Amino acid sequence: MSDISLERPALPPVKMDAAPLLVAGGALALGFLAIAALVDLRQATLFLLGGILGATLYHGSFGFTGGWRRMVVEKRGRAMRAQVLMIGVAALAMIPLLAAGNLGGEQLVGATAPVGVSVLVGAAMFGLGMQLGGGCGSGTLFTVGGGSARMLVTLAFFILGALIGTAHLPWWLDLPSLAPISIGAELGVGTAVLATVAALGFVALVTALIERRAHGALEAEPAPARPGWSWALYGPWPLVGAGLLLAVLNVATLLVAGHPWSVTFGFGLWGAKVAQAVGVPVESWAFWNWPGPQEALSSSVLADTVSVMNFGVILGAALAASLAGKFAPKVSLPIGSLLAAAIGGILMGYGARLSFGCNIGALFSGIASGSLHGWLWFAAAFVGSIAGVWLRPFFGLDGFAKK
Repeated sequence: MSDISLERPALPPVKMDAAPLLVAGGALALGFLAIAALVDLRQATLFLLGGILGATLYHGSFGFTGGWRRMVVEKRGRAMRAQVLMIGVAALAMIPLLAAGNLGGEQLVGATAPVGVSVLVGAAMFGLGMQLGGGCGSGTLFTVGGGSARMLVTLAFFILGALIGTAHLPWWLDLPSLAPISIGAELGVGTAVLATVAALGFVALVTALIERRAHGALEAEPAPARPGWSWALYGPWPLVGAGLLLAVLNVATLLVAGHPWSVTFGFGLWGAKVAQAVGVPVESWAFWNWPGPQEALSSSVLADTVSVMNFGVILGAALAASLAGKFAPKVSLPIGSLLAAAIGGILMGYGARLSFGCNIGALFSGIASGSLHGWLWFAAAFVGSIAGVWLRPFFGLDGFAKK
């Protein structure tokens, strides 16, 4: 009889980060009450939805940046397949809902945008920037919530880039462009859903073929790090499970907010508010005189659905990191890394404004809404991401130089 034990070795108990846990949990509770009192219950609900999104992103490490880099450098497509599954599941619900136009009298508007030069250039800039900055739109938020000092730099310059983009967007919109194209409106709901799912399935198939050719087999989902259901509290979560939950939460956002999940409009708004405070007359810029932006600029940020969800994402990620005892890991900040964070942040902010969103607003919500511009964004951003991976070693970051 063998003396070798087949039992899982006992794991050390998790020591929660008490102070960040109290701050994040208290901020979520007080934020909900304050937003409900100052704005309304709907807005407060969106704040909590943001919190759940933040916890899901954190525990699933669900960022597009690392997944795309793994596909390019290591020929591993597990993360990309989870991403397209997430988009496809959301599309199954969102395309029919948007075709209906409203639910219970609440108007529903999809993440549709023009298809033109600004999307092509902006998405390529964003893809390059996210590899230098170290995170996409949602990735920047949840890593800031997790305590990353470097991603605070990325976020600050992301906001600056988004603000500059609002100054230049009218010029870019004068370049060749087609009007927004909704696949649902053009093909009908059933055909649009089938076409979207088939196209996403093709992307997943390509990643699988590339991975099998490089490695002989597909990478398996890692087993839970902790026994039972304790992994749900401490993480990490399976990528597929996190992706499915994010799809459900995006549909919930559409039903509550009247539009799908978005991230980067809030960054431009925050930048404009700061610029106003220091005397920059952003209210005279063309972008901030368009009806939607003008209303947002003249109102509290708590009245902006995108902003309150962004705040929720940061706090939800902070809460998740604190519960798992992983808040604020020590990071070194060499000058090359900081420079890459600054350049990447500006490129992402500027590119997102030109291309009507980031990996969330343009790619996830765009494709799930049946908008053709989401597919153009995907292609251009992936090409830009390849360039960004190639540039990373010049800033002392891993890329093609480290496989």
